[in-house]
Amino acid sequence: MSFTGELADIGEPVWDAIVAHPMVEQLGEGTLDGAPFRYWVRQDYVYLVEYARVFALGAANAPDLERMGTFAELLDSTINTEMELHREYAAEFGISEADLEATDPSPTTRGYTDFLVRTAATGTFGDLAAALLPCMWGFNETARRLDERGRPDHERYAAWIEMYAGEEFTELTEWCKGLMDDVAAESTESERERYREVFETSARYEYRFWDAAWREEEWSV
Repeated sequence: MSFTGELADIGEPVWDAIVAHPMVEQLGEGTLDGAPFRYWVRQDYVYLVEYARVFALGAANAPDLERMGTFAELLDSTINTEMELHREYAAEFGISEADLEATDPSPTTRGYTDFLVRTAATGTFGDLAAALLPCMWGFNETARRLDERGRPDHERYAAWIEMYAGEEFTELTEWCKGLMDDVAAESTESERERYREVFETSARYEYRFWDAAWREEEWSV
């Protein structure tokens, strides 16, 4: 079994929980109220800023030019393509780019992004790969499962499913899984055990990110 085959055993219960979450169920049905999705757009924009930093660290720490180039491309794609989609979403909600940029991270967003950046900055390249993977894998798996049920008539939610279930994002997910397998094959068992722990933490944060949007989470004090 490949290393990502082992990680699938960790991720599967999380992906199941995400797809069963009322926010994701209603997004797939096209019945989700605009408020939690608006919250998600703002928080995911903040998340992507920090996610881009992880790609930059990936490029800096990549063991070869090919991987360095791929991480540089991912950095560019995140900043100039995926974040632009979020700006378009925000504009439809009447949220200006300035307001989007001024979004304060929720407790969950802060915790997740701090974990990602700290892992990328202080851990190994393998730790970085393990931390990144659940976001790509989780979104791809969620969108593909929703797509199998049939896309909703709601244009905005259908576009979300189309983007993350699409061929380009699926190929990106498979590349990241392949990267993880390659790194794990050159690692010790103790390193692979650490990768499993890092992967599981990121996967759990993926669920909490959806749940925080559903609850429109705020700081208690």
